[in-house]
Amino acid sequence: MLDQPALDLLFNAARTHSHWQDKPVEEAVLRQVYDLTKMAPTSANCQPLRVVYVTSSEAKAKLKPCLAEGNVEKTMAAPVTAILGMDMAFYDHLPELFPHADAKSWFTGNEALIEATAFRNSSLQGGYFILAARALGLDCGPMSGFDNAKLDAAFFAGTTVKSNFICNLGYGDASKLFPRSPRPDFAKFAAIV
Repeated sequence: MLDQPALDLLFNAARTHSHWQDKPVEEAVLRQVYDLTKMAPTSANCQPLRVVYVTSSEAKAKLKPCLAEGNVEKTMAAPVTAILGMDMAFYDHLPELFPHADAKSWFTGNEALIEATAFRNSSLQGGYFILAARALGLDCGPMSGFDNAKLDAAFFAGTTVKSNFICNLGYGDASKLFPRSPRPDFAKFAAIV
């Protein structure tokens, strides 16, 4: 079991950041975030998540016109913006990733199942991505305020990948955080039956 400081790092003290320290994120840390994320459970080990780390000024220039107006400043200031996408042809990798069954045949030609599986599992992996980043000392600013079609054209043209959400990464400026919004009590939104 994790101790209280580790739980605080991942959950209780962790916040969504919009302001960033002028401190770069090392490539080795970004690789570690992915290597931890890939350990997340996915149905039939389908692993639909695809990650593009936007770090260069050229890549940020491609990203900027895809963003909702309220997300431009904080995203351009972030040292890294991770685009978390979902490969709509994830099932092509199932012979390697899930070799003990013909799992590829479960998906071939079933667009509704492909869409639901890619979205659900890449979102699950995205949650693990945030936890992995936090565990490695990064702060996160996940968001969905962008034009998916523009972003897909800019970063995934000619591929089978579609964007799910984006997440700014870096070392947050805690002095500019808003007070934490309320969180509901167990009895309000949870039950044990």
